[in-house]
Amino acid sequence: MKHLDEYRDPAAAEGIIRAIGRLVTCPRMIMEVCGGQTHAIMKHGLDRLLPPEVTLLHGPGCPVCVTPVELVDAAIALAARDGVIFCTFGDMMRVPGSNRDLFMIKAEGGDVRTVYSPIDALGIAIDNPERQVVFFAIGFETTAPANAAVVQRAYQRSLANFSILSAQVLIPPAMEFLLNAADCRVDGFLAAGHVCTVTGYAHYETLAERYN
Repeated sequence: MKHLDEYRDPAAAEGIIRAIGRLVTCPRMIMEVCGGQTHAIMKHGLDRLLPPEVTLLHGPGCPVCVTPVELVDAAIALAARDGVIFCTFGDMMRVPGSNRDLFMIKAEGGDVRTVYSPIDALGIAIDNPERQVVFFAIGFETTAPANAAVVQRAYQRSLANFSILSAQVLIPPAMEFLLNAADCRVDGFLAAGHVCTVTGYAHYETLAERYN
């Protein structure tokens, strides 16, 4: 893969670690807000390479973690309806609602299907015109364009049997919620670069100015 070697260059990593060590003059708590970042940090032991003054704190993580239980309950209720094909990403299947999860609905006979993109759900709607197909549209800013595009495509095809249950969330409000907590000890965030690719980073500049 292009650039893979550059990202795993030991000499470059050691230089960055030394530079961080020179900059840190007192204990600092840094929160990464992306589950992919947490995975990479733990997989490669990056937290153990940093100076002892730097503590990494795992933040909101993935959209599954921040989906309100009310929306999970709504998904479960829709999936249990007759005539509905409920499509979702696999990591939502075991997320508990108030009493049940989507795996339980599937075990009880509900037509709950795991998909890998919203386009898959649209294809199911095209192939099953007599059924109502609902896609559980979860995600941060990065999934919003694909979810919007599939709604637009369904509209263009005049598909009356396709809909989404939107559970889109934004990262800056989650960060601001944490910063407003009375016991907040976060000194800085490792923001999600792939989100900034979609939205830009102006929101983060505002947060940095407001909360120092």
